[in-house]
Amino acid sequence: MYDFIITGAVLVDGRQVDIAINDGKIVAVNAAISADKENQTKSPIYSAKKVLDLAGKYYLSAGWIDSHVHCYPASPIYHDEADLVGVASGVTTVVDAGSTGSNDIDDFYRLTRSAKTQVYAFLNIAKTGIVTQNELADMAQIDKQAVSQAIARNPGFIIGIKARMSSSVVGKNGIKPLVRAKEIQQENNQLPLMVHIGNNPPDLDEIADLLTQGDIITHCYNGKPNRILTPAGTLRESIQRALQRGVLLDVGHGSASFSFDVAELAIKQGIYPHTISSDIYCRNRISGPVHSLATVMSKFFTIGLSLEQVIHCVTENAAQALRLSHKGVLDAGYDADLTIFELKQQPQVFNDSEGKSVTGEKYLVPLAAVVAGDLVLTDEGKLKDVFSL
Repeated sequence: MYDFIITGAVLVDGRQVDIAINDGKIVAVNAAISADKENQTKSPIYSAKKVLDLAGKYYLSAGWIDSHVHCYPASPIYHDEADLVGVASGVTTVVDAGSTGSNDIDDFYRLTRSAKTQVYAFLNIAKTGIVTQNELADMAQIDKQAVSQAIARNPGFIIGIKARMSSSVVGKNGIKPLVRAKEIQQENNQLPLMVHIGNNPPDLDEIADLLTQGDIITHCYNGKPNRILTPAGTLRESIQRALQRGVLLDVGHGSASFSFDVAELAIKQGIYPHTISSDIYCRNRISGPVHSLATVMSKFFTIGLSLEQVIHCVTENAAQALRLSHKGVLDAGYDADLTIFELKQQPQVFNDSEGKSVTGEKYLVPLAAVVAGDLVLTDEGKLKDVFSL
């Protein structure tokens, strides 16, 4: 007897499968069985407490992971509720990217325990987190011992560290905060390091040359002068070297960090994102241009990515980058985190962070999230009847 099975699910490659779930884990992924009702009732996979039949009408993937959000409700600048940026939008796992430092990470952890969405954190190397825009302008904000103690107190919740390396954040400190971040990383089991890039100083070449395998550059397609492309539109040599070392590119769309022109030009040259993330918080969720991870994902259809590529960036690629080895793959033994969605084939206007609008021909509509085997419908109220169990 299984806890939950989903039948007739369409994968992004067009195959239909049936999925069995027990104790929050995927225990079987089988080719879709006969539509013959008599055969269905006899099939072992139908011995379940709950059955959801998607009838070949809806897509299903491993649960979507948003690698860059801001969902600490008590943050004075970038705040939101985990479930509003998570399961309400079909996202099963979110990673807060540096809203909190060692001062308030414990409070953040406490607040996340009631969320249906699975929440993790990149710890800001500044002890205050983002309570002002210039948290790294004073090097005294970086307390290496406090960072290590916070990581030790929150194993499994803090999965990496975050350094925001743009002029408004570091002030006159230039590259020094990143040098300190790399020291912290080396002293804490080489946790993933996410680095925000924006206006210089420091120059992006200085930043890139310090990064090593597994480090993550977020806001990779920003339209600012200190971007990954040269004025001539080619990839900076420092970024080429970084990618060759295994440094990863993350979208981190946000309110001011995504340019259609930069993304399109980069992707035409084969400079693809490893992960697609939203950098969402309440203001850009409600007023745009972000709105949701699904919206950000859909923008990449307009600049050459396929459905399979887009989904890969928020499932297997994201899990790999975040070292969440039990997530991101639709196979037996992995967490029963799933996203059910539609691909609407109709025109949709999308906006970037630079004020440019592009009309796409298709977009993603998340319908439900399954988190550790529990079904949570999105805000699409019309589906409550469709997914009645």
